[in-house]
Amino acid sequence: MKKTFVTNMPDNIGAFLKASKCFYELGINITRVSYNKAVDSHALFVDVDGQEDKINQASEKLKEIGYLSDGNESGKIILVEFHLKDVPGSVLVVLELISRYKLNISYMSSQENGSGYQLFKMGLYVDDNENLESFLKSAESLCEVKVINYNDTEKVFDNTIFYNSYVNGLVKVMGLSQTSKQDLLVNVNLAMQTLDECGLSPYKTFDSISKFAELLAESKAENFNPRITEHKITDKTKIILIEPDCGSNTAIIESDGERVFVDSGYACFKTEMLKLISELVPDFKARKEKIIVTHADVDHCGLLNEFDQVIVSGKTAESLLCESDYKDGFRERNFLHKPYVNICKILTNYEPAEKCKIKTPWKNSSLTANIEQIGYFSVGELCFEVYEGKGGHLSGETILIDFDHRIAFTGDVFINLTGLTKKQAEYNQYAPILMTSVDTDVKLCSAVRTAVLQRLGVGEWSIFGGHGQKKIYQMQTVKN
Repeated sequence: MKKTFVTNMPDNIGAFLKASKCFYELGINITRVSYNKAVDSHALFVDVDGQEDKINQASEKLKEIGYLSDGNESGKIILVEFHLKDVPGSVLVVLELISRYKLNISYMSSQENGSGYQLFKMGLYVDDNENLESFLKSAESLCEVKVINYNDTEKVFDNTIFYNSYVNGLVKVMGLSQTSKQDLLVNVNLAMQTLDECGLSPYKTFDSISKFAELLAESKAENFNPRITEHKITDKTKIILIEPDCGSNTAIIESDGERVFVDSGYACFKTEMLKLISELVPDFKARKEKIIVTHADVDHCGLLNEFDQVIVSGKTAESLLCESDYKDGFRERNFLHKPYVNICKILTNYEPAEKCKIKTPWKNSSLTANIEQIGYFSVGELCFEVYEGKGGHLSGETILIDFDHRIAFTGDVFINLTGLTKKQAEYNQYAPILMTSVDTDVKLCSAVRTAVLQRLGVGEWSIFGGHGQKKIYQMQTVKN
């Protein structure tokens, strides 16, 4: 059995030794440790592997010695900047005021600058907004005061409740249940540790996760305003492209009385998407609905259980079935990508696809070439050759090409970066930061993309990628 302990240990000599002995005496192996005093001076994350009964005993022992966090802290750290005269004793009146209001200082920074004043920054732990407002009014009578949000600074403050207050903020902004908090806490820490070891500052990680969550929250309900375009292919065939601000595109192909969807976006927009789809195709759910998934990324698979058939490549099916069995999918098997993907799943309320709906009508690829045809798929007048890429973006990546009508669906192998809206472009900047790269293998993805474009024939092509508007691509005759 594997488990992550979020311990709340005293900041003194021998604290970790005491916890380690607890695990050692029960024959439990420590597989990961994460501690960063500059982020949180008490929170230490410990991943362990051992027998379930022994791990349960360890939990009880850690509770007895007060090492397990109860996660109930509701306070937050506010950074306040005091504009003080650079003279002896100027900070004393501020410190006396802080003491009178019973506020704890978690961070301090000040340095003379030759101006006759110092900008004295203090991180104050606050659990009562009314008390804070009263304190600030009193402070303003002493000197100029400025409140700075921690996301806008270049430091993450040393405080004993950072992780809990930070994760509480994410839970609140996304409207999540408290049951999501522990998993989110662990994965936020894992993201910080993984990226810290790659050279990204903890500040940048926490800031990126916060802004990513805020974008998701800001794009819900009445603010859900995807770009919607309709593309007439023939008198009997049209493609409706739905482009949300966050997450993948969804395409609706209607041809000669038949219909199929391609990809489905994030689960957190399920209510908004189902309402929109019912408006665009009023007979939605009046018959069995099919969806093709270009690859098993969380931002493409949020609504799969709303369809009767989920049509995928063999590799994509393997990844989705692993998720249904509560195992890591392909993306999570990359240690650089796992924290971000898990955070996405928690923030968007992702649910794995139901096994009975997953269909694999095509042969398995040998993966010897960069792309390989694995079958065909027809909908009305359209007949697509189905190709599987070698896995540069993600193993199982699927490309659909209709040569007669010069249409291609490429998933994230080929996306229209120049065709993103301002909000879409803002959303798309965070995954490369938090995953280090959106591709499993950047060079291989480029080779797969080149192979797809080389496969297209001469003429004007309509390429529907996983993000961005339709791309008109002109293939020229190659001159000898």
